Amino acid sequence: MALKKNRKAERVFVAEGPKVVGDLLGHFTCRLIAGLPEWLALHPQATGRETLSVTPEELSQASFLQTPQDVIAIFEQPDYETDYTCPEHELCLALDGIQDPGNLGTIVRLADWFGIEHIYCSEDTVDIFNPKTVQATMGALARVRLHYLPLADFVKQIQEKTPVYGTFLDGENMYARPLSESGLIVMGNEGNGISPELKHLINNRLYIPNYPAGRETSESLNVAMATAIVCAEFRRRTP
Repeated sequence: MALKKNRKAERVFVAEGPKVVGDLLGHFTCRLIAGLPEWLALHPQATGRETLSVTPEELSQASFLQTPQDVIAIFEQPDYETDYTCPEHELCLALDGIQDPGNLGTIVRLADWFGIEHIYCSEDTVDIFNPKTVQATMGALARVRLHYLPLADFVKQIQEKTPVYGTFLDGENMYARPLSESGLIVMGNEGNGISPELKHLINNRLYIPNYPAGRETSESLNVAMATAIVCAEFRRRTP
């Protein structure tokens, strides 16, 4: 299941390790669990349509990790409905062309931490069911829904009723301006930022200031780090 086309054809994804597999059980249909005998004995409730007891060598052959972690499972991909609306009174994320599996997984984990349940992804954003991405979510995939769609069309549909935020070097200091309790926060590609077709649709341009002002500093922040900073400030303002 390393290739997206195979995952898409079979509508499944792979998760590994007690933490990730344990969090996903009960949220997604599990087709197969393969675990070491001692792990299965300690977790009799962890079952799939098929449950296999395997040796460390067999687990290592099936694993995508450098160091296999007791159990590997195959889950069915969820089929989330997207009606081109952003849930009212909720804070949501939009990801524009995120390419790194680790960044996406970390952002999903951040969303889970800050109580964000919906992430809207451009169609060129890395696949959430990439094995590296699934592992980086650390089980947060059980509680955060990702929707892949034409992102510019989605923003056009909601922008009249929903505040749309994005981070720019020429934006307003986000610590010095009002922020709403709900809305959509758009985060851009690792190298190019928010795409030109989306830039003009964002009606609230934010800037994460460096400290102290005017000091020579790094050119930019990692997108997952920037997402954490922005989400933390929005939640800090929430009563």
